[in-house]
Amino acid sequence: MQLYISNPSQIRQAAAEFLKAVGDRRVIAFYGPMGVGKTTFIKALCEEKGVADTVNSPTFAIVNEYTDAEGEAIFHFDFYRIKQLAEVVDLGYENYIDSGSLCLMEWPELIEPLLPDEVLKVYLSEDPQGGRRIEFEL
Repeated sequence: MQLYISNPSQIRQAAAEFLKAVGDRRVIAFYGPMGVGKTTFIKALCEEKGVADTVNSPTFAIVNEYTDAEGEAIFHFDFYRIKQLAEVVDLGYENYIDSGSLCLMEWPELIEPLLPDEVLKVYLSEDPQGGRRIEFEL
């Protein structure tokens, strides 16, 4: 499946379509180069889920926890600064993944051996006109 965002005003609509398409998938990994909009898209997903908190990249904290409109936890990971897999294990990563809560991950390629089999891999890219492509297989 592919979604296309040609301008920022379309992000929320794309987020709504994405959430509808992925259904009950709980572990979602976002791949793409720096600046492609991974955090921005995750922010839109959280807004669609009714998160009232400020959503920003947990680059230094590694994980942020938000609460959606239904009181459910959403975990937002950013593995950009991870140097060793042991850091992720020590963080209690498996507890988050096994919680049944929505887990949204940036820079998952840095922890690839720890990703569960059921992870949904999402690829973001920029086209020459400045739009964004969001591609994934269900």
